[in-house]
Order: sequence, then C-alpha cells, then structure tokens
Amino acid sequence: MLPFRGQIALALKRATDLVVAGAVLLLLSPLIALISLAIKLDDGGPVLFVQDRVGKGRRIFRCYKFRTMVSGAEARGEGLNVTADDPRITRVGRFLRVWTLDELPQLLNVLKGEMSIVGPRPWVPSQAAYCSSSERRRFDFRPGMAGWAWIHGRNQLPWEERIRLDLWYVNQWSLWLDFYILAKAFVILVRRDGVYGVEGVSRTYDTATG
Repeated sequence: MLPFRGQIALALKRATDLVVAGAVLLLLSPLIALISLAIKLDDGGPVLFVQDRVGKGRRIFRCYKFRTMVSGAEARGEGLNVTADDPRITRVGRFLRVWTLDELPQLLNVLKGEMSIVGPRPWVPSQAAYCSSSERRRFDFRPGMAGWAWIHGRNQLPWEERIRLDLWYVNQWSLWLDFYILAKAFVILVRRDGVYGVEGVSRTYDTATG
C-alpha cells in the first residue's frame, strides 16, 4: 500500500490525464475528423487499428491508433516490425507516422483509464509473457503515450536500454518528472526524432503495424 502522499500524487496524475486528454481531444477534434476522412478516402479500409496491449497489473486492453498501413499488414512483409520505406504503409499513414498523429486515438484509452499521458510504452502480450520478475515492475503503472525511454531515443534505443529506462521511471516517478517528460516529448514531436530505429526499423515494442 502506498503512503497517503503517494496516493494523493497518483490521484493528481490521473486527474491530469483526464484534463489533458479531454482538452486535446476537444481542441483537435477538427483535425481528428479530417484524419479519419483522409484514411477512409485513401483506401476505403477501417479508420482505426485496434490491438491488444498489456496495461497496469498486466491486464489486457484494446489499444487504439489511426490505421497507417494496409489492412492485414501484420501477416505480410516484416510482420509487427515496420521499416521506414515499408510498402505496407499507406500514403496518409506515412504522414501520420512522421508526425506521430497516429497515436491520437490513444487519448481515448487515457480517458478510459487504460493508459496515461506519461508512462512506459505498452507492450504486446507476447513481449509481456517473457519478461523477467524484475521487469514486471513496469506494470505497476499505466502504460503511457510518452515515457522516460520514449524521450531518450524512442525506436533508436536497444530493447534492453528501453526496459532499463522504463524501470528507472517506475522507481523514480514523481509529478514533476511527468511534467518534464511532457515538455521534452513536445520538442521531440516537433523535431520528429526517433520515429524509426537506427536501421530504419520500428520494432514492436513501440510501434506495431496499423
């Protein structure tokens, strides 16, 4: 059981999630509508890509993203990995990925309490099934849209380094740390850093097909 001050801090974190997610969805609703229309007109497929991810307490939830690849992309090409020149990426999807706009629907996951604005990026179940007992500490927090590992290189970081940074965040968490990550994440989004790895590949840890 967390001490009282820790419980208050977590309650404030959740309140911040609700305010930020609600405000961004409201402010960007015209953009979200335009993106949805563009995806539909591009190839007629579904607007959203929905995938099982592992949340707080290792509970499975349905994670939402704008679809950026052709339907059924997971069974083709690189599978769950995505290359910078991947032919499965749609015309609209390529733009959305560069500007990380495909992540906007995850604000719905935040409102539902399945994700947080800041936290370790959500794993797919196959990854969580093989994590060690020490690595399970990362599931003490809701997964986030941006996190400590995310602002330190995104997909350019080796897998082990991402896990190490995730665990550091869980052990050192504070509201001030979350605010710092948010500010840093905004700069990274504007600069469009780390969308793909050093070999031009985005691994399943952060950006699956969709």
